[in-house]
Amino acid sequence: MESVTIHDEDVALDRPTLVEGLPGIGLVGKIAVDHMVETLDMTYYASIDCEGLPRISVYEDGSRDLRPPVRLYADESRDLVALQSDVPVSASAASDFAACITEWITDHDGTAIYMSGLPKQKEADRIPSLYGVATGDAGGRLDEQDIDRPAERGAVSGPTGALLYEAGARDVDAFGLIVESDPQFPDPEAARILVERGIKPLTDIDVATDDLVERAEEISEQKEQLAQRMQEADPDESSQAQSIRMFQ
Repeated sequence: MESVTIHDEDVALDRPTLVEGLPGIGLVGKIAVDHMVETLDMTYYASIDCEGLPRISVYEDGSRDLRPPVRLYADESRDLVALQSDVPVSASAASDFAACITEWITDHDGTAIYMSGLPKQKEADRIPSLYGVATGDAGGRLDEQDIDRPAERGAVSGPTGALLYEAGARDVDAFGLIVESDPQFPDPEAARILVERGIKPLTDIDVATDDLVERAEEISEQKEQLAQRMQEADPDESSQAQSIRMFQ
């Protein structure tokens, strides 16, 4: 059984960049990817049926269409693919899921951008810091775009950590963007930093983010239930970066 089922055969990709939006701390990756899919009017391209993903169907307001919980959206003109997920990936499935996604990336000679929140209490008038890590030969691109190196030792856990581990094990080029984010609530501001200071320079794709700021309260309300679920879930289901000191 194919793990990725193409639904729009008309989309042609050539060495695409995949941007991942799995739920995690502050829902930063999910908010960023959901925003990109909507703002760029990306096309529903493929469904993901990797081992261990929940067999549920999702629907949108005003639509009768049912879709799987983890999907790929594409923008052919920008050679961009977005991985959108409405569910967390269980700890038991993370390794198989990471292998499945990495296989698709290597088959398409693509590059991945993985994103994670670093829990940090909000401070008034302080812009969240963004750090970049990489696998393969991708680190030089972070230097070119002046994306900061991590300020301290740390680890990326959850399914995003598994994706980065798999990329490193296969020597696949991948970026890991780590942004300081609210540990309790959806954080559209941190998601905006991901888009503006991470995704934009790495892909050379301009994505308007004014809407993210203007609709911050609305977005937070929409995502709050999922954010609460991620707090209560097994820590290994929630992608996040954390100081390595917690293990020492």
